[in-house]
Amino acid sequence: MDKLLLCLLVIINLPGAFFQSNTCRKAFVFPTESDNSYVTLSAPVQKPLKAFTLCLQVYTALARPYSLFSFATKAQHNEILLFSEKPGLYSVSVGGSDAYFRVPETFYTPRHFCVTWESQTGITELWVDGKPMVRMSLKKGYTVGSEASIILGQEQDSFGGSFDKNQALVGEVGDVNMWDSVLPPEEIRAISTGGVSTPNFLNWQELKYETRGEVFLKDQLWS
Repeated sequence: MDKLLLCLLVIINLPGAFFQSNTCRKAFVFPTESDNSYVTLSAPVQKPLKAFTLCLQVYTALARPYSLFSFATKAQHNEILLFSEKPGLYSVSVGGSDAYFRVPETFYTPRHFCVTWESQTGITELWVDGKPMVRMSLKKGYTVGSEASIILGQEQDSFGGSFDKNQALVGEVGDVNMWDSVLPPEEIRAISTGGVSTPNFLNWQELKYETRGEVFLKDQLWS
């Protein structure tokens, strides 16, 4: 089933919800640098995680550091973090520990990211535009905490706050999906080119969110 057909099914099956929570073929736009513009996401089920896959699409021209996805708990503000350190270098954080990935950089084009992690081995993967970077290891045996604050557009230096505008995203983010397992490579490759795999932790098609500051929900430029 392609993404457009799924969008139409969501609109049909959820009358009245489209204008409130359906972000199908949309993206959050952060047009200015600030420390008070962000989106808070609500996960339908809050539970500890022994594994996850996170995927999202980002479009920006920034050359300075910025946050792509920030998942904080009261015990650890970098419970899960995807962060651009500089052009060509990204970090993935789990439980406050960091792994660094060198990525061939391209400018002025939307990029698709997927992060996977599993507690059993600590193996951490970063996929960019359907291509896997060299695997790293993070927090073997760890459990990602529940009752999280999940934020797009800013990096949390405390639970739900302590933002720094010099780490804020200026650009666009969309297609944010998350699973409580590690997806197989063929699914990740398919998702990166518009394929559909139903998420069970965060689902972009049925997203519950709250915006603060200068954030706008607009049509995706990459659809």
